[in-house]
This record gives sequence, C-alpha cells and structure tokens, in this order.
Amino acid sequence: MALLVTAVVVPLVVVLLVLTRVLGDDEPAGGPDGDAVADVEGSPVPGRADLPPLPVPVPPVTPEAEAACPALMGQLPLELAGEQSRPVDSDSPFAYAWGEPPVVLVCGVERPAALEPTSPLIQISGVNWLVDTTDPDRVVWTAVDRPVYLQVTVSADTDSAPVTALAPVINDTLPLQPIGAGG
Repeated sequence: MALLVTAVVVPLVVVLLVLTRVLGDDEPAGGPDGDAVADVEGSPVPGRADLPPLPVPVPPVTPEAEAACPALMGQLPLELAGEQSRPVDSDSPFAYAWGEPPVVLVCGVERPAALEPTSPLIQISGVNWLVDTTDPDRVVWTAVDRPVYLQVTVSADTDSAPVTALAPVINDTLPLQPIGAGG
C-alpha cells in the first residue's frame, strides 16, 4: 500500500512543483532583491496583528538546534508565498509561521521515522525534502540534508510554493550535509 501511495504522490508533487515553477512568481520571497520586507522607516514589519498567535508544538531544543537554527531564523522572510508572518506561541525560538491557513516552519525537529535509505526525496533548489502526506489535512516537508532537520507544514491544499521560496534561504544559512546526518 505504501508503495502505491508513493507511486501516486511523488509524481503528483513533481507536477505541482513544475506548475509552480512555470506559473509561479520567480521573485524571491520578501522583496525584489530577496531581503525581508520593511516598513517606511526601514524597520521590519511585525507579524500580522489580525491573526492570533498560533500554538506550535515543538520538540525540546537540542545543542545542534542551538548551533544551527539562529542563522536560519534571522534570515526568514516576513512574507512567504504572498502571506505575511504571524505570531507563534511556542516553547522554542525556532518556530515561525505565515498566513492562514498557516505555513509553519520548525527548525531542529527529530529525524523523521519514515526516512530510510530508499525513501523517495524531492530536491528543490538544492534542498532534499522528505514529503509526508499521511495526514489528509496537511503535508509535512522535512529537509533531510542539513545539520538539523527542519519541517515546513502546510495545509493539504497548499502547493509547494512556500517550500520553493524557503529553499534558497536554507541553502544560504545551513550547510549541506549527507542525507540523514542531521542532528
């Protein structure tokens, strides 16, 4: 059954990626030069005040996350795939969210149980992702080739645009590691 699901889901995700790339906006998340969006005085625009803080469950912060995640968190765009950042309620400083339905990034998560040497991965802009579609309401993308694992969770009806926009930021801030070597 898992092989059948993989045989159907992977080509579907690839088609969505191609369509996003062909039909999507090639401008980096944030501003035209890839920088975070700022207000008139040049200060970063805070998360959308009209959205309540989003509770984000996180694993305990590890030394690996403490070492790797701050660089990534400091470079995340204030706007992602057309959605503004929003406040999060989390026990970790390494959780971030955008929009409604939310796109949630958590840096420093545990190794995905489904990650095996033969797991099908999707590479987007140099980042290898394990895609979990077992929950009918959401899709969990886990970057598996960095010093820490990081997850981007989107609603099931969201395409790959958020992950595509985040991949260059991940490449610029977290060094490439052998797949599955993350802490």
